[in-house]
Amino acid sequence: MDHRDVKPGRMRRIVVRYPEDPVESVAEADALDAAVGIETLLVRGPLFGVAAQDAGETSRWRVVVALEAGCPQQARDSLQSTLWFRAKDEAQDRTERRALLAAVARLETERVDELTVLGTRYRVVRADEYAGMGRDGIERPRPTDPEPAVPNWARGAKEPRVDEGLVMDPDAPMTPTQAAERLALTGMAYAGSRYPEPVRADSRQALRTHPDVMLLPAVFRVVEIAEDELAKGNGAGWEIGSGLHATAHDVRKTMDFSLTWFEPRQRGLIPWGADGNTDARTVIAEGTDPAVEELAAYVRAAAPLRTERADEVAFRGLVRRICRARRLLRWGPDGPEGPRPSDIDTHPPEKLHPFLDEDGVIHFEEEEEDEDDDKDAAEGDGS
Repeated sequence: MDHRDVKPGRMRRIVVRYPEDPVESVAEADALDAAVGIETLLVRGPLFGVAAQDAGETSRWRVVVALEAGCPQQARDSLQSTLWFRAKDEAQDRTERRALLAAVARLETERVDELTVLGTRYRVVRADEYAGMGRDGIERPRPTDPEPAVPNWARGAKEPRVDEGLVMDPDAPMTPTQAAERLALTGMAYAGSRYPEPVRADSRQALRTHPDVMLLPAVFRVVEIAEDELAKGNGAGWEIGSGLHATAHDVRKTMDFSLTWFEPRQRGLIPWGADGNTDARTVIAEGTDPAVEELAAYVRAAAPLRTERADEVAFRGLVRRICRARRLLRWGPDGPEGPRPSDIDTHPPEKLHPFLDEDGVIHFEEEEEDEDDDKDAAEGDGS
């Protein structure tokens, strides 16, 4: 279906297909079980990224900046950096570099949500993050969510990035549970009194201008709640404890790092000036530090993350859980939804990189200041 055949306010057709192999069939059954156990949805709020549509494409967009930024300007800043480095490292000639740098210059001073560079259309796009809530609280990772066959616990090891290589195709066939979830969420809008009226109005307007939805791949983050609040059944008391990750294993690494490296330093059990590889495990192995017993409690709390692939850790009155988060992106006749008027930026546009000329030469401010000083000195000498 060509995007020009989709009229404003009307949904695209949904093509449903059967699972293609045994692995996808298991994932489909897993998704159905999860849907039965979800009683409500918790909506966290908007996330922003950048999508690009190449020349000749009519409906597909590829993600070039992951949809994980907290405000539109952060996504614009990431696009500015993407284009600047492309001009620096990939431009084939001065003409190509000039076009890229012209786009960078606009992003340094304007709140630009869409621009075309060298035939590619870039757009800041918006999604809503939400998570399922059941009797056990906020949804955890599912058994069929991607996990490494051999977990790598080395710090600094390269892990999959959120939305890496993602191409968004609103006309792609989907499985029955995917189609059902997409249909069920087409009418999702902000309605609670805690949302200001401009936010609610923009949300209602989006149902008309972008009537379709696209469900992006699941992402994972740490959420936290006090043990006594959880015991009271306060399901709405969960708070965010980390950024987004592409896999649950990445979140376990984050939790392990927090428990064995960061928090011991925060509590003074390990000096901030200690070697970067020093953590609670290495201190315990040496066995000479007076804080060994306290550090051992942190190691015991973190141990199930490695030995059992645990999704939850309770320690010092705080429950930390791996949350399986979803993102819903609205779609209209002209593609994915951009920022809404009521979306708030935390900072204005700004210059993020040194001046790059058409020949690919970087000019740092210090060099420019030295040249000005030399010029002033020469003028003062009468030379």
